[in-house]
Amino acid sequence: MSKVLVVDDDRHIRDVVAFALRKEGFAVAEAGDGAAALHAVEQEKPDLLILDILMPEMDGTEVCRRLRATSPVPIIFLSSKDDEIDRVVGLELGGDDYVTKPFSPRELVARVKAVLRRRDGVVPTNTTPEELPPNRVLRRGLLALDLDAHVATWNETAIDLTATEFAMLRTLAERPGKVFTRDSLMERAYDDRRFVSDRTIDSHVRRIRAKLAAAGGAPIETVHGVGYKLAAAAPAS
Repeated sequence: MSKVLVVDDDRHIRDVVAFALRKEGFAVAEAGDGAAALHAVEQEKPDLLILDILMPEMDGTEVCRRLRATSPVPIIFLSSKDDEIDRVVGLELGGDDYVTKPFSPRELVARVKAVLRRRDGVVPTNTTPEELPPNRVLRRGLLALDLDAHVATWNETAIDLTATEFAMLRTLAERPGKVFTRDSLMERAYDDRRFVSDRTIDSHVRRIRAKLAAAGGAPIETVHGVGYKLAAAAPAS
């Protein structure tokens, strides 16, 4: 049973979301502010956070920023702000999805399931079984992706990726040298086939690159006007 931590200063919203999640078989923990959310992450060890952005004292973006310093736990932002720039900022901070208020509880639960599928590596793939080593570790030069443990490393250095980031990097690693358009990356990373803007895809790729660079790698190349590819030899920077 997956556990979801619902963080919102509005008790009514927490009740609605918690009811919808429990109805679908999820365990639920709750927090009413940012500080309580950070404490609950340590105590409850949730599999995913539903995190309101507009909270007093410590807002959701600050909670996300602090969590991303140590944890890749999936995060779905909730916000009453629907501007694209707000979505991009939330995703650049490391959020895996962004849902605006008012929202459909059924849709929110579907988003939770989709993010958890990406975390577990259940994403569409063109890779045939014979292309993967027996232990399901995908190696491209110094880059290694353990598809079962959902762990990425560069030259044996662990890289903390969110579920969406791992899905995108896996897509690129499955076909080194192949150029993937933003649309094709979106289809592979977001298996519910909803629309995601080019800026959102670019934000995810930028974060993946930054994390790889911190480990000494720079294997993702931009093909201007087309999309992105993993260098065939996945060289070090």
